[in-house]
Amino acid sequence: MNTIKIDILNPKAAKLIKDLADLQLIAIQKPAKNNFISVLKKLRAKSGSAPSLEEIAKEVEMVRTKLHDR
Repeated sequence: MNTIKIDILNPKAAKLIKDLADLQLIAIQKPAKNNFISVLKKLRAKSGSAPSLEEIAKEVEMVRTKLHDR
């Protein structure tokens, strides 16, 4: 079995593809959702704003300090 991705440019082509599937010559599968991307979009939507570079640098330094103190 070969798998290909097709971008349908004309609605008539979609009808032809559906007809081929009805004749059981091809199988149509819906693309799987990428869970990582959907989670990332949800997190970004809830975030008011991105942290500044200074805030990121502070957080990195705090973690490094904790790791080095051990």
